[in-house]
Amino acid sequence: MTNTDAFVAHALNLRFEDIPAPAAAKAKIFLLDSLGVGIAGAGAPLTDTVRQTTLSWGTGDGVHVWGAGGLKASAPDAAFLNAFQIHGQEFDCVHEPAVVHPMAVILAALMAETETAPAPVSGKELLAAITIAVDMAAGLGVAVSSPIRFFRPANAGLFGAALGLSRLRGFSPEQTKGALGHALSFCSGTMQAHIEGLPSLALQVANAARAAQMAVDLVSAGIPGAQDALEGPYGYLALFEEEFDLTPVAQSLGQAWRIAEVSHKPFPTGRAAHGGITLIRKLHDQGVTADNLEALTLRAPPLIKRLVGRPRLDEMSVSYARLCFQYSGAVALLHGTVTLEDFSQQALSDPVTRALGPRIQVEDDGTPDPAAFVPQVATARLKDGSTVTATIDAIYGAPANPMTPEDHLAKFHACLAFGFGGPRPALAQQIIDRVEYIETLQDTSQLARLAAGKETPE
Repeated sequence: MTNTDAFVAHALNLRFEDIPAPAAAKAKIFLLDSLGVGIAGAGAPLTDTVRQTTLSWGTGDGVHVWGAGGLKASAPDAAFLNAFQIHGQEFDCVHEPAVVHPMAVILAALMAETETAPAPVSGKELLAAITIAVDMAAGLGVAVSSPIRFFRPANAGLFGAALGLSRLRGFSPEQTKGALGHALSFCSGTMQAHIEGLPSLALQVANAARAAQMAVDLVSAGIPGAQDALEGPYGYLALFEEEFDLTPVAQSLGQAWRIAEVSHKPFPTGRAAHGGITLIRKLHDQGVTADNLEALTLRAPPLIKRLVGRPRLDEMSVSYARLCFQYSGAVALLHGTVTLEDFSQQALSDPVTRALGPRIQVEDDGTPDPAAFVPQVATARLKDGSTVTATIDAIYGAPANPMTPEDHLAKFHACLAFGFGGPRPALAQQIIDRVEYIETLQDTSQLARLAAGKETPE
């Protein structure tokens, strides 16, 4: 059995009852979180423009666009839009060791399937599909020991979504490998957009969600795809990564549950900025303020410097600012947190934040692991010559330091309020209740209708 065969067997043979309770609980948590973040994306910059452009391409209107009331699109186009909304504000969950945002591509593609499948997709089947899809997406990242080059959240997410959709469509092993083959054909997206701070990152995620739908549609139509998409001589790993070993990951299937390794994002910024934001809050508790700070240095692994160590610009796009610790760190020092509202054009042009940013620097601590997020140390030098230091070994929201249930639900409510333009407590509770008891649902398409904003009678 090849490693690809192992993933396919895992996907097609897994029963919901085989998923350990802690992993199933995490799948529920990140299902709810991703629905909330996707709804918040309805209020994000560029969303209206992306919607109008996407709707001009396609035909069909069977699938709801989240946060958009009655707006519908074809399954591939709705997956594109909902994935864009999930990742567009850098608020979606992340598997840190894999450097993969697994749920953006996966949930957008799978939820589109719940509205177009010939038979209802039950809650148990949806959770199982999410679980095996995340095993694939995060597993591909965990298998790599070299720095990220291509935009792994999109490409690994595409393979995960194609695997989850294959399960929902009842594909044979050969068909499932064919879907992964089509996914390989559709892989695209590099880190160049990250370096330049462009919304292309979210568009790459969106394109992957659409491509997953296209891949399984082609298989359903009888068009074969490559059978060795992961490890063939021109397969994904050989072309997109440099140093990798998929065998230990394949051997861990059914034992290591990658959904349980995923991290929450408490702030709508690149995950690489979260440790620094948490440290600034710790420094603030020790008396450090914007008024008494002379300079602040964040020493962290090279990935942190690479992803968010960019300089603050006088004219920044929202996408650039979300990946700029000089900006998010300044906001955290001034306001104690970073919220969705901190990425409006008015907030980006705030002169106080602008003046504070250059006093914050990120340094590479030389950690050899190219995917490490910790440890991190923040040192504040005050105007009186004294210094204050704070350290972390686990970022808030990571499995070793998880978000509290209260913070998780507060984030969900805030996301709905942002996306819908005001609080929607009744709607929020309906979504929360259905996700909490999702294994009892016979038809999960109702989650898509609720995410669009359509409350149901009690």
